[in-house]
Amino acid sequence: MNRQAQAAVLFLTGAAVLRAGLSDLYLRYVKAGLRPFLLAAGIVLIATAVATVWYELRRPRAAREGVPEAGGGSGRAHHEPRISWLWLLPLFALILVSPPPLGSYSAMHTGTALQEPLGYPALPAGDPLPLGIADYAGRAAYDHGRSLGDRHVKITGFIALDSDGAPFLTRMTLNCCAADASPVKVGLAGRIPPVLQPDSWFEVTGTYTDKRTRDPVNGGVIPFIDVLEARPVPVPYNEYGD
Repeated sequence: MNRQAQAAVLFLTGAAVLRAGLSDLYLRYVKAGLRPFLLAAGIVLIATAVATVWYELRRPRAAREGVPEAGGGSGRAHHEPRISWLWLLPLFALILVSPPPLGSYSAMHTGTALQEPLGYPALPAGDPLPLGIADYAGRAAYDHGRSLGDRHVKITGFIALDSDGAPFLTRMTLNCCAADASPVKVGLAGRIPPVLQPDSWFEVTGTYTDKRTRDPVNGGVIPFIDVLEARPVPVPYNEYGD
């Protein structure tokens, strides 16, 4: 791979990263808060490609073609190791492949990522109260519902079924990117719809219940919610939760 080829690959990679960052596509790869860094990375790659071409054009023609100069030197043009062509593989993946968000299969084969919260901020007034799955699960599992009381809460996620067909409302959370995505799961009790399809998205309104189970994958605690109403909803803009 010569310098011109390097510049072309860098430019195309930077353009692909910018394309992902300027559209919703980047949400398939990284968490929403990393968008500025992704855009910055794309700009740096494109700038590096342009600088490489500019530097190469400024070099003497003889040096670019590998012709020995008056003081001696090799007559062979310099090429980078051929293994650098492997850089084309992630480039093609960025351009040609749009990975789907992780869903119920990954969720049920990965242990819950629920961690004990550092605190339990007071909840705003009004019922039903929209909460993230991780927020509800943390309060239910580790605060034993004290901060929830008898409040009606509303949580949204996709359906995952265990080996016995028991339903869990789930959201995949990211530390950084999709490669480290882990699920937070909430079991459903009470008025559960008779037919639930894996990966379908539901908005569940319910109340705290002390029912819980252990995740068979890693032994983590999975709290439940006592369902009062469950209705299907469209797939959200960002399928991953932070």
